[in-house]
Amino acid sequence: MVELVSASSAETEELAARLATRLAVGDVVEVRGELGAGKTTFVRGACRALGISEPVTSPTFTIGHRYQGRVDVSHLDLYRFAGVSAAEWGDLESYFDDAIVFVEWPEAGSGVLPLARVTVALEHVDEQRRRITLDATDATLLQEL
Repeated sequence: MVELVSASSAETEELAARLATRLAVGDVVEVRGELGAGKTTFVRGACRALGISEPVTSPTFTIGHRYQGRVDVSHLDLYRFAGVSAAEWGDLESYFDDAIVFVEWPEAGSGVLPLARVTVALEHVDEQRRRITLDATDATLLQEL
């Protein structure tokens, strides 16, 4: 596990970029945190490192975005879900095909979503700073972050 404090959006994006370069197609990253903690900022930084230049925005009202870069990246937001039924999984499943997947509010998909390789938790320290905790199924993934 790695715990860091970010003093700005730029620092959060830089940390995400460093992580993203270590990810591979098929990896799932859970991004947890309260509203306004910087989840989409984190995903934006990862997307930039993976060659995505288009705007990266929260998919809260569309549930998911798929971006094309050096690898495809899916960005899901399950905020509006109380849980994920089999029918809803059918709508989400294609986002996991041949992509690196970032899932905001993954709690709603507990027991249904593929296992995460990395879990990122963001929390407010104060107005500007965020505590970012990263945990991975493979601890070597987080070395030197």
